[in-house]
Amino acid sequence: MQLRPIRTKREHAVALKEIEALWNAREGTPEADRLAVLVMLVENYEREHFPIPDPDPIAFLHHVMEARGLARKDLEPYIGSRARVAEVLNRVRPLTLEMIRRLSAGLGLPTDVLVRDYKLRKAA
Repeated sequence: MQLRPIRTKREHAVALKEIEALWNAREGTPEADRLAVLVMLVENYEREHFPIPDPDPIAFLHHVMEARGLARKDLEPYIGSRARVAEVLNRVRPLTLEMIRRLSAGLGLPTDVLVRDYKLRKAA
């Protein structure tokens, strides 16, 4: 396959097949260089044709909690009281800029995900 931008599904499939064949290429070899370029071309094609939307901030927080084994209590230093954490996670109260800053600094969470708009539920 000649190295050039991937424009079709067929070219994408061919590039993936070649990547698989080159996957164990030794560092510093022409095959490893070809693999690196193919990966960049495939990533570019997939970013354009199969975009992955940014996650919802609250769904992201739930995912982080599950992945890291965190309980709601573990979010209190970043969000506030137990009631405040419940309100945020139940979408009754939005994350504030200060909460976002503390979550980012304390848990290493990306601010660009946390500042996204999301729907709130009406309080009971």
